[in-house]
Amino acid sequence: MRFSSPLLAAGILALGACSGDRHAEMASLPASAASSNELTELPMELPVGTRAEIRAEDFHQRIRILSDDAFEGRGPGSEVGEKTADWLAAEFQRIGVLPGGDDEGWFQSVEMVEQTLDETASALTISGDGFSIPLALAEDAVMWSKRQDQAEIRIEDSELVFVGYGVVAPEYGWNDYADIDVTGKTVVMLINDPGYAGGDELFRGEAMTYYGRWTYKFEEAARQGATGAIIIHETAPASYGWNVVANSWSGAQPDLVRADGGTERTAFEAWITYEKATELFDRAGVDLETQKQAAKEDGFRAVDLGSLTASGRLVQSIARKQSRNVIGTLPGDEAPDEYVLVVAHWDHLGRKPARRLGAPTEDFYRDDVFNGAVDNATGIAAMLEIGEAMVRRPTRRSIMFLAVTLEESGLLGSAYYAEHPKVDHADVVAGLNIDGLLPLGRTHDMTVIGFGASELEDILAAQLAERGRRILPDQKPEAGYFYRSDHISLAKKGVPMLYADNGVEKVDGGFAAGQAITELYRAQRYHKPMDEYDRNWDVSGMVEDSRIWRDVITQVASSDSWPTWYPGNEFEATRQNSLAETN
Repeated sequence: MRFSSPLLAAGILALGACSGDRHAEMASLPASAASSNELTELPMELPVGTRAEIRAEDFHQRIRILSDDAFEGRGPGSEVGEKTADWLAAEFQRIGVLPGGDDEGWFQSVEMVEQTLDETASALTISGDGFSIPLALAEDAVMWSKRQDQAEIRIEDSELVFVGYGVVAPEYGWNDYADIDVTGKTVVMLINDPGYAGGDELFRGEAMTYYGRWTYKFEEAARQGATGAIIIHETAPASYGWNVVANSWSGAQPDLVRADGGTERTAFEAWITYEKATELFDRAGVDLETQKQAAKEDGFRAVDLGSLTASGRLVQSIARKQSRNVIGTLPGDEAPDEYVLVVAHWDHLGRKPARRLGAPTEDFYRDDVFNGAVDNATGIAAMLEIGEAMVRRPTRRSIMFLAVTLEESGLLGSAYYAEHPKVDHADVVAGLNIDGLLPLGRTHDMTVIGFGASELEDILAAQLAERGRRILPDQKPEAGYFYRSDHISLAKKGVPMLYADNGVEKVDGGFAAGQAITELYRAQRYHKPMDEYDRNWDVSGMVEDSRIWRDVITQVASSDSWPTWYPGNEFEATRQNSLAETN
């Protein structure tokens, strides 16, 4: 959806009066801010007339602006996309939140590299006895490289090996790389983890573990010395269709700057469709379905794919760029060195070539801008609503609002913050992550992603019960959503994190109605240009949920208790060690 968006000068910052000061020093941006903290010309006007009580009108204003074409899909590192960070900092200032970034400014600089594959000059071919099959990019496969110092990468006759799920998990007694040396070879693997197909007796059953994440699989392949790594896509275990893969891993691919230039990674990483993988396995005399069944059995061993080899050429442009996390704070009155986090990502996919859209009709998509209205203009809007509401709510502890970049590129902005925190992780009491709120209207429930993780769920459950609502456990644990958003970067450091999402059972329409909207979004809008704002959205559920999150944050920030992970949680030991080191 398009809107007129006049360019406004940075002086607009002075035009918006704060909605209320928590402390007198919140009135202005420090004049000594470093260059990375200087606000630039904004492509959109700031909201006017927002209020502190969290209301639908304010949500509409903020989502509309953040998902406007003027930000060109909020692509990190792009000249226009980065103006989202400027707008967000200006909005933080307007509502009365203090800066908490580098050099007493709003931003934390995130050094990044943007790599763009030249598809006209790049190719990947699978060969065998008497045949050679080139893979059509986007249609059959997508590929890229994490090597940041090589404009051209060649792969020659790298033998293919099927390694099941590509998992090495000592705590589950599992090693798909046992008894095989894959040095110099290209590993081919299934998406998700063995528990997805193997049932409750393996891993966590249907609930995906971190070993099911594509990020882990590529990292493990590199640790094993492989030259290349290919994931076989399937919609059900991936929880998204091939068009999401083609859209997400085409065009410019951002990454954090790697100290070794990415030489520790495989020469290339790729996804391939299940149909094309089946064809290639057949050519090797190997039945993919049979191997898929074998891969879920304890004791599975990797399988050489006969004479199949991978050869190819990757030609890429490499550009060093900079993106920014935006950080705001509200200082606590009694324990200002203890923090509660509110996390949301501001970025989306930017612009993509029109041919990637996979539109069933000519007019299905209006443009090539991936606006990300749900993902995650809604989460940023909720963060701002909560921040504006809490400016006039003094709390014992401090609150930090962390709006991160590069989420869509592999949670990179939050990963960077986790390695370069502004506050020691041991001083962070707990955190809330907000990512992708659907315009469902009011619901009887609220979904907790990764249900059963921490005592923050008890606090949330009590707040919901006061309003006649309840927690709904994650409805798609096999999708691994708990490992697919920014809170996981903090959780890995031990910080108890709550990832709460909108519910499903609509007050008006019930569970079936809410589920239908959810599934429609995943099928038609998720990571597509159709994720656009509609002025007819019912945001009443976002309003109600944000008020509950505000109260959860207030409760934690006003107490002296330290909510922690439930016993046996994978992050419990890290948290205990972190706290012990500071005591």
